[in-house]
Amino acid sequence: MPDYHDDLRLAHVLADAADAATMERFKALDLKVETKPDMTPVTEADRAAEEVIRSVLQRARPRDAVLGEEFGNAGQGPRRWVIDPIDGTKNYVRGVPVWATLIALVERGAGGDRPVVGVVSAPALSRRWWAALGGGAYTGRSLTSATRLRVSGVERLADASFSYSSLTGWEERDRLDGLLRLSRDCWRTRAYGDFWSYMMVAEGSVDLCAEPELSLWDMAAPAIVVQEAGGRFTGLDGRDGPHGVDAAASNGLLHDELLGYLGG
Repeated sequence: MPDYHDDLRLAHVLADAADAATMERFKALDLKVETKPDMTPVTEADRAAEEVIRSVLQRARPRDAVLGEEFGNAGQGPRRWVIDPIDGTKNYVRGVPVWATLIALVERGAGGDRPVVGVVSAPALSRRWWAALGGGAYTGRSLTSATRLRVSGVERLADASFSYSSLTGWEERDRLDGLLRLSRDCWRTRAYGDFWSYMMVAEGSVDLCAEPELSLWDMAAPAIVVQEAGGRFTGLDGRDGPHGVDAAASNGLLHDELLGYLGG
């Protein structure tokens, strides 16, 4: 199996640069916020964070392609860095500290594209999670100061904690009934939302989570962290990996049941 240690170290460098850009403007009274065509907000900090990541990659990995939420595709090739400069922009705008920069390296192989490195950095929470293919998943302040992640061993839905996104997205896709049935059958439900739901699955503090509308940059980094922590990450159709337009993540033991409620 290839060694992705150098790529993982670079991903941490990218996250450090993005953290500096995002924290500088977090809770700024003069923060500039615009509305994109899809009616979601974007701030100057989103763009600044993606720009600084692209700048570092241009120097360090000039042959690699880049896909970012704010500036789209650049370059071609079997290796592509996938970036969400601020996952949770609505939280960022309101001063809620639950947002993160998502950085993944996706590599093309015989079985298709797959994330091989992922870093999720939430500086306002003073938290970071990361993983590399075959190397396990970790959380901590640095590569040398980290705790290995492991999903839970919960086997019964009645004992499980489920995290989801807002109800409106599920309603718009005619899947709200399944979500409500699942929430009634679980031990506990909370709408932690965005990246945090997946990181909690990887940590074992939440057992399953799902979102009905996503892009690759929302999923690539969380997917490998969950998978390397021993969990499962699929679309709602059951296809493994971050390749669709929605996501379901779990400790693996409850995944088929999760899809039974929300798939289709």
